[in-house]
Amino acid sequence: MTLHQNVVGVDVAKDWIDTCDLASGEVRHIDTTPRALKAFAAKLAGSPGQTLAVFEASGGCERPLIAALEAAGVAYARVNPRQAREFARATGRLAKTDKVDARVLAEMGRALELAPTIPVDPARRRLAELVARREDLVGAISRETQRLGQACDAFVRRDIRSLLTVLKGRRTSLEKEIAAQLRANQTLAGKDRRLRTAPGVGPSVAATLIACLPELGQIERRPIASLAGLAPHASDSGRSKGKRQVWGGRAEVRRALYIAAFIASRYDPELKALRARLIAAGKPFKVAIIAIARKLLTILNAMIHENRDYQTRSAN
Repeated sequence: MTLHQNVVGVDVAKDWIDTCDLASGEVRHIDTTPRALKAFAAKLAGSPGQTLAVFEASGGCERPLIAALEAAGVAYARVNPRQAREFARATGRLAKTDKVDARVLAEMGRALELAPTIPVDPARRRLAELVARREDLVGAISRETQRLGQACDAFVRRDIRSLLTVLKGRRTSLEKEIAAQLRANQTLAGKDRRLRTAPGVGPSVAATLIACLPELGQIERRPIASLAGLAPHASDSGRSKGKRQVWGGRAEVRRALYIAAFIASRYDPELKALRARLIAAGKPFKVAIIAIARKLLTILNAMIHENRDYQTRSAN
């Protein structure tokens, strides 16, 4: 692990960032214009020694900051907001303001010696934006479909149907662009082809895994399950044994794997048998599918790591 001489915490908002430089104690409020972010990144790059910028994943608001830091060659660590908040509580920081958050992030980076986030190559970054946009459209289609089922007025129903036609057309257009983006890059195209040999993994699931889980095939099964939000976490205290639950991780990856697991457990002999055993053991349906999703992710992780296609195995 690289030990950085200085850590700068960055609290990201839509229109500005608040920064805290631990070495100098300087606190700044900076607009998120390209010019201002470029100047901020250039200042970090010109600092003596190595500097690490630490910020939370903020639903995409952090993307302009990432672009500026990568262009300037500045290392950064993007952390889970829940992890940052728990660190703040552990250090007694109960107040929540932008300046406090920036200092907490800086102190977290120094105390935990956070490893820099691996920069995403441009082809994968564009794929991630396309996949995120498709997710938006899928959500909008789902909401409008629900409204159609509740609407009684004829005009309103026609209006909703018209909007659904537009939304579905945009979704189809996005899916074509995603396929073209995958074909245009040899590495991404190879992973797409390999992942789609697995049961339940269609074009949308494969694109989501490639775009949103770049660690696939590079780390062990437990860390990859945690990143995907499929690792069961204990909830024990003394003699009390709470139910293990999955939480955290990347929601879009978890959703994609849940869908893949549901389909795969209907057709693949090994996963179908696993689903039957879990249900027979009294596991709730969703718990069984999550367990199968975790099993499927382990298989996909090994496939990418070993450069091999999916191999159908018997139930025995």
